[in-house]
Amino acid sequence: MDESAAAPFTDGQWLLSHNGRVDRSVLPARGDAESVCDSAVLAAHVFAAGVGALAPTVCEVARLDPAASLNLLLTDGSRILAVTWGDPLSYLEDADGVVVASEPWDDDPRWVDVPDRHLLEVTPDGVTRTALEG
Repeated sequence: MDESAAAPFTDGQWLLSHNGRVDRSVLPARGDAESVCDSAVLAAHVFAAGVGALAPTVCEVARLDPAASLNLLLTDGSRILAVTWGDPLSYLEDADGVVVASEPWDDDPRWVDVPDRHLLEVTPDGVTRTALEG
């Protein structure tokens, strides 16, 4: 076991976790990756492109590896960005805030399933969902 291959991966104040798989051979090697595992290399590519380019970066990786599962969760402490690409993702809003999870942990009817191939953004102003091309 190698701790450097364990999420979250970091860049400044951003934390990133990847739930899925991507063929590393489609991603150019990066010396700034925290590990050689697929998630660390993917995180390095996301951080190098910039969090603002998350959607096009994910779409490009998916184009290079159509079998990839690219669910990503990022936070900087004030907002959450999440991508669903190949695996489920849900969120729950209540008076205390917003929870983003791979799947609901209870029967609460307020859980919202995020459609596949979408970007979810949670800010103090609310939740937005954006369809991703690809």
